Amino acid sequence: MSEDDEPMTNSANSEPAGAATGTLTDPPEGESLLRVSGLKKHFPVTKGLFKRQVGAVLAVDGLDFDVRSGETLGIVGESGCGKSTMGRLITRLLEPTAGKIEFEGKDITHLGVGGMRPLRRDVQMIFQDPYSSLNPRHTVGSIVSAPFKLQGVQPEGGVKKEVQRLLEVVGLSPEHYNRYPHEFSGGQRQRIGIARALALNPKLVVADEPVSALDVSIQAQVVNLLDDLQQELGLTYVIIAHDLSVIRHVSDRIAVMYLGKIVELTDRQSLYGTPMHPYTQALLSAVPVPDPRRKAAQGRERILLKGDVPSPMNPPSGCRFHTRCWKATEVCRTTEPPLVPLATGHEVACHHPENAPDQQPGDTKLLRLADGVGTAG
Repeated sequence: MSEDDEPMTNSANSEPAGAATGTLTDPPEGESLLRVSGLKKHFPVTKGLFKRQVGAVLAVDGLDFDVRSGETLGIVGESGCGKSTMGRLITRLLEPTAGKIEFEGKDITHLGVGGMRPLRRDVQMIFQDPYSSLNPRHTVGSIVSAPFKLQGVQPEGGVKKEVQRLLEVVGLSPEHYNRYPHEFSGGQRQRIGIARALALNPKLVVADEPVSALDVSIQAQVVNLLDDLQQELGLTYVIIAHDLSVIRHVSDRIAVMYLGKIVELTDRQSLYGTPMHPYTQALLSAVPVPDPRRKAAQGRERILLKGDVPSPMNPPSGCRFHTRCWKATEVCRTTEPPLVPLATGHEVACHHPENAPDQQPGDTKLLRLADGVGTAG
């Protein structure tokens, strides 16, 4: 954005703090913009004519983390681990079952539609599928201008001029204003979704698999665009992905999820250099290395996890990864490890983390060697 591009004006922004608009002051760089504690989302499973609840899918089952102003937090994990559900919870597109969500110090956990409306300016989401997230009956101009109309914001120079400027910011042409989504490629559609998310100058952008549906060459363009926009506009990102190469390129800190829980959280260099949770090690070992000589130099062997991911309706007792872990002991089966900070700076939920003293040093009998127990090796 050039110096001539002034931010949009809105008469509501002149109201004092605490007014009905919900406008909050910007936190200093590095302070927590978003704080999540004990966050849970359980989807009920019903059966029969009277829809009697017979169980629940524990999609997200107790998350604790914060997102600092100006950083990018990456969320990785296998399909079905609860990443997308978590993204919809922190943007309040889903109602949490339990826990607390604070945005700039304000509790937004159970705000209704009216209470969340002013906060939609500050919290936006980029959806996974660029083909279904855009209304095929609306033009690009109508799609990107929708946030202005919904929030009652009148940009300087008019809505059309601002939309055309946003299209240029994301690498599209102003002439695309009157075109329809079906006239664009997948990468261009994702850029339209990004322009819509940036329309109201948000403080936090949650990107749910922003490049998973795109070709590899287009993925690089969109990832670089997100990085450039962060530097230019001072955005804070939560990026959800299963591609560890993408997450490594864009993230400052990375959280690894497994069956609705965070098992490791640390900065990018520490996670890729010295992973401490066995599940993180298995994920990183599966990242393809194009140069065989480089792969041999790294000395990292592929770790094949045995068995399937357990059902989120009936997760294992204790550590949820113990049924597939080659380091699991009896305490892993009976006691759930807390997510605790270690001296290395990692936050790890593991009784026997790599490259660190065990939380349970006296428990050394491996489950995979016990008689009648067929756990992973």
